[in-house]
Amino acid sequence: MRVAAIYDIHGNLPALEAVLEEIHDEGVDRIIVGGDIVPGPMPNECVQALLDLPIPVDFIFGNGETDTLALHRGQGLVRIPAQFHEVMRWVGNHLPPEHFVEFAKWPAMVSLDIPGVGEVLFCHATPRDDNEIFTRVTPEDTLRPIFEATGAGVVICGHTHMQFDRTVGSVRVVNAGSVGMPFGEPGAYWVMLGPTLELRRTHYDLVAADARIRATDYPQVAGLDVLHPPREAEMERLFEDAALSPGR
Repeated sequence: MRVAAIYDIHGNLPALEAVLEEIHDEGVDRIIVGGDIVPGPMPNECVQALLDLPIPVDFIFGNGETDTLALHRGQGLVRIPAQFHEVMRWVGNHLPPEHFVEFAKWPAMVSLDIPGVGEVLFCHATPRDDNEIFTRVTPEDTLRPIFEATGAGVVICGHTHMQFDRTVGSVRVVNAGSVGMPFGEPGAYWVMLGPTLELRRTHYDLVAADARIRATDYPQVAGLDVLHPPREAEMERLFEDAALSPGR
């Protein structure tokens, strides 16, 4: 069995299309969608493309789905900084009711026994919270209780949009990276599992993608740059300032 794990699409339909084409060509048997399909400039199209796939797909929710669903239910945006409220409202207005029904069905985690890899737990940020931050350099002592408690040999996560493969205690922890909004070199990042674990980056037509994104009326489209993403080292420093610390 071959499984593709795709995370943090963030409404970038051209990037998603490129990854799905590669997944099809590879003969993948199953897809794990690890959350944060939204927000982004083409939210409805991305959700629908994944729902329409002809192979089995397991969805887990990310903080994007959690907060979009909370807004839809009238619960407000308590976790979202004020500068992003307009974006979240725009996304909510561009999703049909049936997509909110889907979001509400998704679990926080999925486990699969993948031949050659073993028992793998898929979560969005950490196994205990869809919005916690850690990076490749967050101290192991801080993370060990969170990941070893799962009993899994491998945990696949996302959320911080930077691909890595590290060991936390007895657990191999892999960040799948971001399909639609990576930090670092341009491209669409994901993971292939079975019979080995491979970090993947799909190249796609970034100029054409940029044009499609800028043709939308997404409120913060000026701040999206698939051609020149933020540098990984810079984002890692920023994220580590907000990362888990001992006792949290």
